[in-house]
Amino acid sequence: MMRVGLTGGIGSGKTTVAGYFRELGVPVYNSDQKARELMEGNEALRSAISGLLGEEAYGATGLDRGYIASRVFKDKALLQKLNNLVHPAVRKDFLNWAGQQKAPYVLQEAAILFENGAYKGFDRMILVTAPRDVRIRRVMDRDAVTRGSVVARMEHQWETSKKIPLADYVIENTDLENTRLQVGRIHAELLQLSGVEPPR
Repeated sequence: MMRVGLTGGIGSGKTTVAGYFRELGVPVYNSDQKARELMEGNEALRSAISGLLGEEAYGATGLDRGYIASRVFKDKALLQKLNNLVHPAVRKDFLNWAGQQKAPYVLQEAAILFENGAYKGFDRMILVTAPRDVRIRRVMDRDAVTRGSVVARMEHQWETSKKIPLADYVIENTDLENTRLQVGRIHAELLQLSGVEPPR
């Protein structure tokens, strides 16, 4: 079974693209969602995060994402330390999950597969792109945050131009119908690479 990474900068539309692959029957692992679950439910990880960021990282209702974001997105070294705790746990969970799937290939959706070097562990990489201003507007609308906070988060990710040479496929996600067509073409090619004849 092939393992395929699906990545793109914040606001590029990774989740939309992942949904199109899911509609085609492809198992999709959402790294952000699983990271939250692991940060909540994995006691060793929870303890390490509390040790790094303080007890305030977990409130009465669980993980305090606002507090964590306010700490790590201003401090690259602290963000790296947090990533060094969370990413290995997510990778281990993904590999366990992938081993249980019955499909020609699986997708792992994650924001920084290039930045953290994880792309080297995939058979193929898909990069989702969109113009910077479009991405900023999408995140502002989605998360009800300021332009400045979106730009601050973007600064922790590589520029698209640095990612493109490392990607096997690039999906320009500006028109949903065209995006869906691009997904269909890539899906057919990945099936062929997996030794499966795509449906006609």
